Amino acid sequence: MTARIDHGVVSGTFSLDGETHQVANNLWVVGDDSECVVIDAPHDVDAIMAVVGERTVKAILCTHAHDDHVRVAPALRDVVRAPILLHPADRPLWELTHADELWDVDLADGQEISVAGTTLVTLHTPGHAPGAVCFHAPELGCVFTGDTLFQGGPGATGRSFSDEDLIKESIRARLLALPDETVVHTGHGDDTTIGAEAGTL
Repeated sequence: MTARIDHGVVSGTFSLDGETHQVANNLWVVGDDSECVVIDAPHDVDAIMAVVGERTVKAILCTHAHDDHVRVAPALRDVVRAPILLHPADRPLWELTHADELWDVDLADGQEISVAGTTLVTLHTPGHAPGAVCFHAPELGCVFTGDTLFQGGPGATGRSFSDEDLIKESIRARLLALPDETVVHTGHGDDTTIGAEAGTL
C-alpha cells in the first residue's frame, strides 16, 4: 500500500500574549490503510480520530508548540499510545499550554520519520517559533510547513518568541531549496507550491 495524505480541518482558538482568536487548523495524516503519523494535534481529539480511523498511529509530529497546534497532543497520545515529537527549542511555548507534562521525543534537524514506506525529513525552520519545523516528504512531492510558510508568504512573527528576519532566512535556506513543484501543505488555509511562494519574501 502506497502512503497517502489525508486532510481534515479542525476549528478552535489560538491564545498568546493575552489575545485569543478563532482559528481553523489543517490536520494532516500521512500513512496507508494500516499505519500513519499525525501532523499537529489541533483542538479536538475526536475530530483527529475521525481522520485517523482504525489505523495505528506511529507518532504525533508537532510543527511547533503554539496552543492551537498542540493543545490536545497529550490527550491524543493517551488514545493512540504514540509518542509526541517536538523540537526542544519550543519548550517555552509548550509550557504555556502544558506546564505539567512534556512531549516524548526531541526532533532534530535532518531527523527522518518513516511511515507506510515513505520518509518525512525534519527541517528546522525557526522564526514563527524557535522550534518550528517543516516535514519534507520527497516521495510524496510535498512539504508540511505548519505556520512557517503559507499561500502568500511567511507565517506571522508579531508575537512572543517570533522573529521576522529569522523566518525569512529559514524559508530561503530550507524551503526555497526544495523543487519548485513541491506542494506546500500549510497549518492554516490553502495549499500552495514552493515555486509560487519564491517571490513572496
